[in-house]
Amino acid sequence: MSANVDLNHRPNYDQVLQDIADYVLEFPIASAEALDTARNCLMDTLGCGLLALRFPECTKHLGPLVEGTQVPHGSRVPGTSFRLDPVKAAWDIGAMVRWLDYNDTWLAAEWGHPSDNLGGILAVADHLSQKRVAAGEAPLTMRTVLEAMIKAHEIQGVMALENAFNRVGLDHVLLVKVASTAVCARLMGADRGQLLAALSQAFVDGQALRTYRHAPNAGSRKSWAAGDASSRGVRLADIALRGEMGIPGVLTAPQWGFYDVLFSHTNQDLASKPAERRRFGFPQGYGTYVMEHVLFKIRFPAEFHAQTACEAAVILHPLVRDKLALIERIVITTQESAIRIISKVGPLTNAADRDHCIQYMVAVPLLYGDLVAEHYEDDFHASHPLIDRLREKMEIVEDPRYSREYLEPDKRSIANAVQVFFNDGTCTDKVAVEYPIGHRRRRTDGIPLLEEKFKANLATRFPAQRCAELFALCTDQARLEATPVHRFMDRLVI
Repeated sequence: MSANVDLNHRPNYDQVLQDIADYVLEFPIASAEALDTARNCLMDTLGCGLLALRFPECTKHLGPLVEGTQVPHGSRVPGTSFRLDPVKAAWDIGAMVRWLDYNDTWLAAEWGHPSDNLGGILAVADHLSQKRVAAGEAPLTMRTVLEAMIKAHEIQGVMALENAFNRVGLDHVLLVKVASTAVCARLMGADRGQLLAALSQAFVDGQALRTYRHAPNAGSRKSWAAGDASSRGVRLADIALRGEMGIPGVLTAPQWGFYDVLFSHTNQDLASKPAERRRFGFPQGYGTYVMEHVLFKIRFPAEFHAQTACEAAVILHPLVRDKLALIERIVITTQESAIRIISKVGPLTNAADRDHCIQYMVAVPLLYGDLVAEHYEDDFHASHPLIDRLREKMEIVEDPRYSREYLEPDKRSIANAVQVFFNDGTCTDKVAVEYPIGHRRRRTDGIPLLEEKFKANLATRFPAQRCAELFALCTDQARLEATPVHRFMDRLVI
């Protein structure tokens, strides 16, 4: 046989896909901590989405593609009157919850926001719940939504532990698409074969580049990219349930598979081991680890690598606010990941540029004692030239311990330190914060603040009585889990 003739033996599905499918179909959710954290995640994610509705740059994207479209049993978009098909609803919900970059985060070799999967989960669950009731069947309950959230978090987060998609220029929303495809296919009734087919389509699909997250091209696509990915997961799940065949060797096929085409240049320390660098690494199996350890953005709408830097800057504010003219330099000590993705100098041309700049995110709270979403807007930036003058005085330094403990499973710190030096030879203390208020180690302090944040976000959209009803429901674990999904969504309609 000629050496250049392909052998057409169709392989079994890649083991990575089989492991995800088996987890989604068979793993029982029994962790009370994971369910409780998922409830808090639901509150925070919905609240951030409601807050985003105050920003026209977000709301301009929402609604049906064809004005006036009527969708039977349409999925609701929280805080609006829209009833959309599940794919567009997933897009809208996903864009809302990510717009302000103000809820949960997962940091490892890859980064991301597992709550982005809520776009697909809520849209599909609301639509299916309404259809079931119309057919005389039992609706889906919010317990199902929480379980789907836990599994989506786990798929995205475990895949991120050792696999740096950013190192090959791919955006982390790839993992949103994969996780949303898996859990939404399961919600829609997929069997194992259909689920595997859907997952293979997610990997063979076009994958987003990280270009829009980095200088000098950072822009607002990063605010809707996850909604786009989650909605694509819903669409691919639907395609598979219609009987579309899968691509079993989508990852491992020589030359044409994901590993060879898109994952062939990962971490530099693997450069001498080409066989290893073309495979995903998994230090652990799938369970409930990611939801239990997820990070919440409670204090600041800031990229998570800068959360502790913002906290340090707030602490320093009273010590520097009356000495601004005397500042000679500001030293920010941080981790390698922060340096690689959010350290930048030069002009910042839009809100998305500013909320991914550690220098900007430190300058604002140093000057004003806080950092809120409005501080990133063009008008605010233009009216406060002192921000950029402070940025010019900043030095970024890596602490190897910060970088090391950022990746250690028993720590996963996100440490930063800030110190201000004055031209009279004096300086502030070096204020270091190693774990942000949203870290698992600070849950006791963080959850009451998260609940207050949820109340405030509800109040931006609903009257007081509705806010009180929603808060009471969302803080009652048993009652929330028993609530039919479509009844829960009823309460979020304007």
